[in-house]
Amino acid sequence: MTQNNCMCQEAGVLIFPCSGASDVGELSDRVARKIANCGQAKMFCLAGIGAHIPGMIEPAKAANKIIAIDGCRVLCSKKILEHAGFTPISYNLKNLGFEKGKTKLDEEAIEKAASKITGGKVEENISRNSGGCCGN
Repeated sequence: MTQNNCMCQEAGVLIFPCSGASDVGELSDRVARKIANCGQAKMFCLAGIGAHIPGMIEPAKAANKIIAIDGCRVLCSKKILEHAGFTPISYNLKNLGFEKGKTKLDEEAIEKAASKITGGKVEENISRNSGGCCGN
């Protein structure tokens, strides 16, 4: 996805990473946590959606935007969300230049992927009232 999806100060954004058992799965999880830590989205439980737990499904139905982050071509997060009836905005880290089994998991990779997903600068933000992560 190449569009600018800056999520600055946007309410009701849920982010679902596939935290699979590979380097890109861990990267997916760490990117989602970075985006959530800066206040651009709320990280939510993909396993709860897959298990069709009503306490997870109902809040997701109320979301303004649902984002799936997958690390590889299998697209587990996207498929679980679609199976539950959602239409997520889907990001595949492979399409952002990260190769399964060949990705060094460091702050540079996390920052690069998070920036591509949010459409701008991403900085962790302790005060959620200071303008979000897009430099506003």
